Amino acid sequence: MSATLDRPLPADAVVLTVDERPRRRRLGPGPRRRFAGLLGPLLLLAAWALGSWSGFLSPQTLSPPWTVVDTAQRLIEEGRLQTNLEMSAKRALLGLLLGVTVGVVLALLAGLSRFGEAVIDGPVQMKRAIPALAIIPLLILWLGIGEQMKVITIALGVFVPIYLQTHAGLRAIESKYVELAQTVDLSRWEFLRRVIVPGALPHFLLGLRFAVTAAWLALVVVEQVNATSGIGYMMELARQYGQTDVIIVGLVVYGLLGLISDAAVRLLQRKALAWQTTMAG
Repeated sequence: MSATLDRPLPADAVVLTVDERPRRRRLGPGPRRRFAGLLGPLLLLAAWALGSWSGFLSPQTLSPPWTVVDTAQRLIEEGRLQTNLEMSAKRALLGLLLGVTVGVVLALLAGLSRFGEAVIDGPVQMKRAIPALAIIPLLILWLGIGEQMKVITIALGVFVPIYLQTHAGLRAIESKYVELAQTVDLSRWEFLRRVIVPGALPHFLLGLRFAVTAAWLALVVVEQVNATSGIGYMMELARQYGQTDVIIVGLVVYGLLGLISDAAVRLLQRKALAWQTTMAG
């Protein structure tokens, strides 16, 4: 072996050092960067500030960001922003919890039983084609214009993506795992815990991301239907008085709530699915 290594190389041989070797082209999105998710919102904020400073955006059409900051500070000092934000968050959380619970239960019934799928899947697909805004008049007739109607409207927008994704995750579980569970004689509870939950979890968490967005979208609608509190009510009141800056504050709050909640679900995805190796990192 040493004789082979000591043998002189031919005169025309080309020796490449480590730095000169051709590098393999990287495929995929590359490594994760910290705070990379803030780049898009910061660029949007910079474009907004530049447009306002240059006069391209009229203050009557879109208030400058510095005016919006002053308005937000005034609303905080008056206590209006905190009070309305607390009410909006409460409605969204109650609707989200109710919608997630209903969506998971229906997905389990339809995903683990052919009869359940025949009974449940059709009506859910029909609801999927009907926007929440179209159901509000009927809910007002049934439930009035109180908090119950608002929470139910949010839940109706939430349970559909939860059901669709969780049901798809259940159907995507490979049959060999079911056969293995039968071979080792797992109980129904152990089968749910060891096979069903890990198999459907990635799809459920993806559905949760859609559901969180649906909750905020439904909240925007219901808070402008005879509400007396909430961010949407504050924006509707500002519309009546032509207060563009207050409306922009409400939109920014909605956007931040959506961004923060989506980031929270994505963090949950990374923690719960750490065993997966994907391009997401």
